[in-house]
Amino acid sequence: MDSAKPLKIAEITSLIKEILEGSFPRITLEGEISNARPSSTGHLYFTLKDETSAISAVMFKGKSRYLSFTPKDGILVHATGSISVYEARGTYQLIVDTMEMAGSGDILRLLEERKRRLAAEGLFDSDRKKPIPEFPARVAVVTSPTGAAIRDIIQIMQRRNPSISVTVLPAPVQGAEAPSVLIRQIETANRYRMADVIIVGRGGGSLEDLLPFSDEALVRAVAASEIPVISAVGHEIDWSLCDLAADIRAPTPSAAAELVSPLAEDIAGRVAGARESLSGAIGARVERVRLMLSQFTPESLELRFRRIEQPLLMRFDDAKEGLLDSLTSRVRDTRHRIELLSGALEGANPRAILRRGYAMVRDAETGKIVRSPRDTAKGHQLVIVPEKGTIRARVEELSNEEI
Repeated sequence: MDSAKPLKIAEITSLIKEILEGSFPRITLEGEISNARPSSTGHLYFTLKDETSAISAVMFKGKSRYLSFTPKDGILVHATGSISVYEARGTYQLIVDTMEMAGSGDILRLLEERKRRLAAEGLFDSDRKKPIPEFPARVAVVTSPTGAAIRDIIQIMQRRNPSISVTVLPAPVQGAEAPSVLIRQIETANRYRMADVIIVGRGGGSLEDLLPFSDEALVRAVAASEIPVISAVGHEIDWSLCDLAADIRAPTPSAAAELVSPLAEDIAGRVAGARESLSGAIGARVERVRLMLSQFTPESLELRFRRIEQPLLMRFDDAKEGLLDSLTSRVRDTRHRIELLSGALEGANPRAILRRGYAMVRDAETGKIVRSPRDTAKGHQLVIVPEKGTIRARVEELSNEEI
């Protein structure tokens, strides 16, 4: 290269670009995120730095959407990508393809595997989650008694609704012994029915600090709690498996305190509104009843009764007249038949025949009734029975001639 001939800026920049991009097609850098600036388009711009140096970095939307964590200032990461030179400004930066928290890759993979396994068991299903009481009287908080989280919770609840009783169940919130103590306190709250809702949580921290709240035994204890559980672990961007197993997740402990402590003024306003609505409804109902009762004077009641009674009486009278007519007709027909039958019987009565001058004649020897000359013989004794008494006679002569 001829040093006497000056180079243009574009020429030297192009040479640097060729050397840098050709020498570092793919590298992995360890550094702390600084000045993280997510753009409205979804791209993530930030700086990677160590104790003495810094490099600009960008992770485009197509890659950043697959991150398993939310990048924020102060996080130590491993960023893998390629060096790119921006010729217009003569600067270089790292184009990041993948990124994971330094020293946390194995932890994240472990948590993802545990998450999938517990989800397959149904521990995170929405249909098993219990509703949070709208007006809890007692709240149990399982957290560190010296942390900022419990101070925020108590302060907010005292300000919003001091009538709610708060019971603190102390437990370490990080370290190896934290899960077992947290589990024991949740079980204690359930065993003695110490609260209407339980808040389990802590303030923010690193991924390692929040690990106890992803402990499998603790996640199962949260899911098995008969008392509704609110998980309030870390800040809004933090997450734990307890968030998925709890009945509801609060982004922060302060937000959990607001969830369980409705403002006393709001409650009083709702009660006053309900009282007014109830009073108005009762008043309207009473007025309708009063208007209805005003129509029921003794005279109107009697008139109404008559209107109801009159058709019934008319039906009764019609039925009575119809029954009487039917009975009269039946009696008349029966009497006529009896008279006819009586006449027939009377006409067949032997005594009635004898009374009209007839007599019954028997042959005294044979006892047969004499109906013709053939029924007796000359010289036979006859017994003649008129209406009264008897007459004896002798047959002197027989003749077939009719009188």
